[in-house]
Amino acid sequence: MNKTVGRVNSAPRRALKPGLWVIGLLCVATLGFFAWQSYYPVSAASGWSVQVLHRDVPKAASLMPLVDGSLMVSQELDDAKGSIVRILKDGTRDVMVNKLSKPDGLFATRGGWVFSQESANLPVSFLKDGVVSELFRGENVQGLWDDGDYLYAIEDRKPVGRLLRYRWSDQTLTVLRDQIQEGESVVRCTDGRMLYTEKKKGVVRELTEDGSDPDVLAGLNKPTFLMCDERGLWVNEDSTHRARLLLIDKQGHQQTILSFLKAPQSIVPTSRGTYLLAEGGRDRVLELVPDTRKSLP
Repeated sequence: MNKTVGRVNSAPRRALKPGLWVIGLLCVATLGFFAWQSYYPVSAASGWSVQVLHRDVPKAASLMPLVDGSLMVSQELDDAKGSIVRILKDGTRDVMVNKLSKPDGLFATRGGWVFSQESANLPVSFLKDGVVSELFRGENVQGLWDDGDYLYAIEDRKPVGRLLRYRWSDQTLTVLRDQIQEGESVVRCTDGRMLYTEKKKGVVRELTEDGSDPDVLAGLNKPTFLMCDERGLWVNEDSTHRARLLLIDKQGHQQTILSFLKAPQSIVPTSRGTYLLAEGGRDRVLELVPDTRKSLP
């Protein structure tokens, strides 16, 4: 009787072994896939090269190069753990403002810097001469743009956020749009157009006087920060896996300049003719260098 029972019980155990092997292999393959996506090196298009400029910059978000060669960076940590730091040319770091919650947008204006916090009911503030003053409050404000007379701010909210305009002369706040789905960036281009992103919809739209706001680009993967210069419109994709930096030239041709980024944020030009890019998903700042043999006329 005992021998028979032993033979009956051993068969299921033998059958389990191949199944466990399959499950184990699937787990290893899944982990390997995500590791590959996380650590696969960033790839640059022909005519460009990329290098790491600064490491260990937690949740790097907005960048602002200064004339002395230093760099202002917002570190987008939550729960009052975020900060704005200044990285000097020798790598030394000075904390300019701390105890912030997801500091995101950063813009130089009026001899100082305005900055946002992408958390509920927190202010857009002005930093000048070491003093921080509140301008106005919003909900999850991310992108900022200033044209001298007005400061524009966009809310990254679900299901809908707003595009706001603050007038410096009398401190009035106007809601320009109130049905934006996860707005992340607002920018004025060299041709006069004002553009903004809706990450959830995967589009870049033009702000128009009649309120029609047509799509300029569509079918993108979580578009976030925008930047315009003589080369065209730059768009970063705020994805944690295989994100891209795109360039759309003035003829409307789209090119992928960088691939395999992880949660890239802002991109800004430097006085050296290069670009700096905040790669928040890997806590670092990259420098994008154009091939001088293919420089602009």
